[in-house]
Amino acid sequence: MNSSSKINLANPAYYLNRELSLLEFNRRVLAQAKDKNTPLLERLFFLSIASSNLDEFFEIRVAGLKQQAEHSSTKHGPDNLSPQEQLAKISEVAHKLVRDQYRVLNDQLLPDLAIQGIHFLMSIQWTTKQNEWIKKYFNRELLPVLSPVGLDPAHPFPQALNKSLNFIITLEGKDAFGRNSGIAIVQAPRALPRLIQLPNSCATHAHDFVYLSSIIYRHAGDLFPGMKVTGCHQFRVTRNADLFVQEDDAADLLIAIEGKLPTRRFASAVRLEVQEECPQEMINFLLQKFNLQESDLYKVDGPVNLNRTLGICNMVSRLDLQYPPFTPVLHQRTLFPVDLFETIKKGDILLHHPFQSFVTVVDFLHQAAHDPDVLVIKQTLYRTSHDSSIADSLIHAALAGKEVTVVIELRARFDEEDNIELANELQAAGVHVSYGVVGHKTHAKMILVIRREGRQLKRYVHLGTGNYHADTAKLYTDYGLLTSHTAITDDVQKIFQQLTAMGKPGKLKKILLAPFTLHKTLLEKINREIIFANQGKPARIIAKMNALVEPTIIEALYSASQAGVRVELIVRGICSLRPGIKGVSENIQVRSVVGRFLEHTRIYYFHNDNDFELYCSSADWMDRNFFRRIEICFPIEDNRIRKKLLEEGLLNYLADNTQSWLLQSDGSYKQNTPGNNIARSAQTHLLKHFND
Repeated sequence: MNSSSKINLANPAYYLNRELSLLEFNRRVLAQAKDKNTPLLERLFFLSIASSNLDEFFEIRVAGLKQQAEHSSTKHGPDNLSPQEQLAKISEVAHKLVRDQYRVLNDQLLPDLAIQGIHFLMSIQWTTKQNEWIKKYFNRELLPVLSPVGLDPAHPFPQALNKSLNFIITLEGKDAFGRNSGIAIVQAPRALPRLIQLPNSCATHAHDFVYLSSIIYRHAGDLFPGMKVTGCHQFRVTRNADLFVQEDDAADLLIAIEGKLPTRRFASAVRLEVQEECPQEMINFLLQKFNLQESDLYKVDGPVNLNRTLGICNMVSRLDLQYPPFTPVLHQRTLFPVDLFETIKKGDILLHHPFQSFVTVVDFLHQAAHDPDVLVIKQTLYRTSHDSSIADSLIHAALAGKEVTVVIELRARFDEEDNIELANELQAAGVHVSYGVVGHKTHAKMILVIRREGRQLKRYVHLGTGNYHADTAKLYTDYGLLTSHTAITDDVQKIFQQLTAMGKPGKLKKILLAPFTLHKTLLEKINREIIFANQGKPARIIAKMNALVEPTIIEALYSASQAGVRVELIVRGICSLRPGIKGVSENIQVRSVVGRFLEHTRIYYFHNDNDFELYCSSADWMDRNFFRRIEICFPIEDNRIRKKLLEEGLLNYLADNTQSWLLQSDGSYKQNTPGNNIARSAQTHLLKHFND
């Protein structure tokens, strides 16, 4: 170790704030909406994703910081910012980000959509015919289901659902009972479409749309007959959506979580969005009702929920304005109907989704469910749909008399209801369902199949970096390994034993398991590269993940940089490591790739004195993944597959010069450009590679 190792690597100046880093990721997503090279409807999709990401950021991250601030918490991250300091910085950045979102919508996307014959019509643009049709639509579809509430002592301010569309309306005059509250609230039921397409009979363009909010605005007076509407303004409140369940005190975790779900809709408010034109008097009234400050207020120049504009992607058929369609290909060894068990016995299969089809995983479970020689199926489920082929196979296997065990993570955020429904369906079919380990989320992705072959029991497994969800497998990049390698399958059986039973099943041979060995072993492997570098040998670490936050890992990477180890990180989202600090992180480069698919793979490479090691994992490098989750990290040992994974999953991304962004020392990101080089997009390269 050189003399620079005396530097205090725990110095807060060496760490980026995780919340501000997450907002930077959202800025990169929004950049896709600005990019003229992205198909127009896809740009609208990225705008919607940026808005949705920001919603979740407030629901979870800001909500948590507010709770800490309210309780005068002294908890600080490695950057040493207090909750109050973080909230102040977040407010400044988030307000700029929201303004940027609406500028993209109003100044770029709406004009470009109009050129393509797709129009979002404001009420002042409606023709006589359109006004007539909209009036009939309001009377037929909206008037019967809207429930305006005039505020008075008998009608208190209604509970506004989390992220629901609401209107604050000012009135003049008295109603039939002589009441004159002056203010009313109208809530738009979630079942109502936020975008309505005008029929050809009154449309003036190829596709004419009106916002639900515009229709309610125009016809608000019809909700209060005999009174005069003097103002009608949209608003939306975002609430704390994190669920807190005292697991140690819960007799049944499913019942406890099920009981907590309704509280999410009416938890404490964390953000108020209002139309820009809303009078300050009304804004102050709403802020007071929701117990919010001016810093929690976001005035918007457009619909208060940009996510709803995404609806036109399902209402407009314009393939020329979308990414070219592609069909995931089957793995070469599964091109024709095959006995997957025999195929896997001949060698491991590595699947790269979405470029290679998730159907192979579905078929693996389907064959296991229908094979009379299969005795046992065990699987972890973090996110999946209750009506999926995966669930069907598990139910069929149980009904056929096989021993089926499923570990469902009920606390997968925002999927709790689906997971509860799935758990009930599986239990009704005779599946042994457990909810993992109290205090630890089960985030590992594993399937174990035990099959009788002659006089022996043979084990087969699938291990993945992503979830068992067929829809996300089309949108997320992930890896899945099918293997019958004895050491791996033995490890998986031990892990399932640990999840569903009590006791200590013994040391694992190949798989690194959090919260036990993963963190410690990664530190050892980083330190091994440091030793090689100090011996004058080539030393290199490449790691791809979604987030890098855990401070002791970051300190180890700083030490590696000081020793001369070449560290290349591909971190999609949050990164608390600050690269390019003289004497600390000069040998570290951090890039983020944002493109058509959500980058979700976790791959770790260690040069290991020219005998490189390569791992895939379900874990990011975060405190929660290392210490509060059940995670797996599995080695790729087949030489042919290792080389392919290194090339496609890591080096390909390091070569991206169009959709990659380099993290700067100040926490900002700079997009790579090809310059005089040939343009290369990692995802485009993979699409072409797998479809050639």
